[in-house]
Amino acid sequence: MNAIIPSFDPLAQEYSSQRFPVYARGGMVNCSSPQASAAGLEVMRRGGNAVDAAVAAASALTVTEPTANGLGSDAFALVWSEKDQKLFGLNASGPAPMLAYIDSVKRDYGAERNHMPTHGWAPVTVPGAPKAWAELNRRFGRLSLSEDLAPAVSYAENGYPCAPNLSRIWQLSFERYIEALKGPEFAPWFKTFARENRAPLPGEMVTLPDHAASLRAIGETGAEAFYSGDLARRMDEQSRRFGGYLRYEDLSAFQAQWVEPIHVSYRGYDVCEIPPNGQGIVALMALNILKEFDFPERDSALTFHRQLEAVKMAFADAFRTVTDPAHMSFDYHAFLDPAYGAQRAKEIGDKARIYSKVLPPKSGTVYLCCADGEGNMVSYIQSNYMGFGSGIVIDGTGIAMQNRGADFSLDPSAANCLQPGKRSYHTIIPGFLMKGNVPVGPFGVMGGYMQPQGHVQVVMNVIDFHMDPQQALDAPRWQWMRDGSVTVETRFDSNLARALSRRGHDIRMDLDTSSFGRGQMIMRLPTGVLIGGTESRTDSNIACF
Repeated sequence: MNAIIPSFDPLAQEYSSQRFPVYARGGMVNCSSPQASAAGLEVMRRGGNAVDAAVAAASALTVTEPTANGLGSDAFALVWSEKDQKLFGLNASGPAPMLAYIDSVKRDYGAERNHMPTHGWAPVTVPGAPKAWAELNRRFGRLSLSEDLAPAVSYAENGYPCAPNLSRIWQLSFERYIEALKGPEFAPWFKTFARENRAPLPGEMVTLPDHAASLRAIGETGAEAFYSGDLARRMDEQSRRFGGYLRYEDLSAFQAQWVEPIHVSYRGYDVCEIPPNGQGIVALMALNILKEFDFPERDSALTFHRQLEAVKMAFADAFRTVTDPAHMSFDYHAFLDPAYGAQRAKEIGDKARIYSKVLPPKSGTVYLCCADGEGNMVSYIQSNYMGFGSGIVIDGTGIAMQNRGADFSLDPSAANCLQPGKRSYHTIIPGFLMKGNVPVGPFGVMGGYMQPQGHVQVVMNVIDFHMDPQQALDAPRWQWMRDGSVTVETRFDSNLARALSRRGHDIRMDLDTSSFGRGQMIMRLPTGVLIGGTESRTDSNIACF
């Protein structure tokens, strides 16, 4: 006989709760989905290392958090290899299709258009995530790619219970899509993700059988099925049918790029990020400015004021210059020069200023980090960009295509203007802390243009204010918004909010904690013991042993 439990609302968070940092020695996987964390731990217990765990967790997240990422996502990774004693960077963001011209978009979507469409085939660029999994597995993994993807296949085939925040975000997306996505090209999205004409409820089982079949094909072929096999041909066919620019040739030509991480020195630590076209440089630019100041206390109006002004300056400069480095006319390394930070720091006065009117859109992303008992560590992030992405699902495959091309400008004079084969300015950024050549650990905060702002706040919480990883993530956050306002969480001190308002900041309180990003962090002690923190603002979990 089934027990009947009392009714409750899993999203009714009436009391502030406490989380302590988690300690482990054998291995640790931190994800925004409990099932994804478990997937990473499962492959480690089968003999895999931290990189195998990252691939397992990342592939599982396409199943267990489709509201933010999928098989059609892009990805970036920072990998500390204990064997090589080196930090490696992987850029698996895909370029615009070779048929994607500004004139083509204006011809097809209106000659007076100034911005890229956000849904449909127009903003779809070449997906990079499956290639990231294959490259990480090939270079550093111990298990086969099929073994790494096996937990994700199982979740997609056999199902998993929908988490509370996942259900809420899924339903919000469904409500937007049912109003906005009217054409026949969007029918596969509704067939795949809204089979009951709604989002799944908390605790309701979710199965994605087409997704499972695609994952299995990706694993068995080292991702070649996705880029030069049957899945690639199906993407090409559907793009042609609905007037898209993506072709088989774009997919088959794609290669992920191994890159040298960039960093700034901040109070004796090296804060490391992926170089452009990612926006990790924004976090580094802001920290390069903020290191010119002393911060005796975190909870002061002057501390928050200077953080906000530094972030606004960094965004203003990045929006004007950052794009695919192959198309940049400016050497971005100048932003990392201490002279740049010192010069910009002198511009910060007592009052808020406007440095940029560029309007960044919202987005959806997943971040995870992993560490094993041998010393290997991974900082990994992947994204569909705006929630479910373009709204395009390749029929019968479960492949949800991202809409990263929505960030391209249709102004030919803009740094980030659309060009065939060009990678757009990219919001997703993994972070990593080093001290000299000693790895401290991976960290990240997902959430569109919140990400570099979250990186700045978490890094300063750890280094300046001596917080453990969990406290560094739990601390109330602020966010500079696209309209120039600054939103703060409900837990943010009201007196400090008023003091910031007197300094000229347009302060607003946001009841939705998910808009402030969702982070994870792992730090490694000299003994090899791992210390982990996980996001309290969503369905996060740490799996360890």
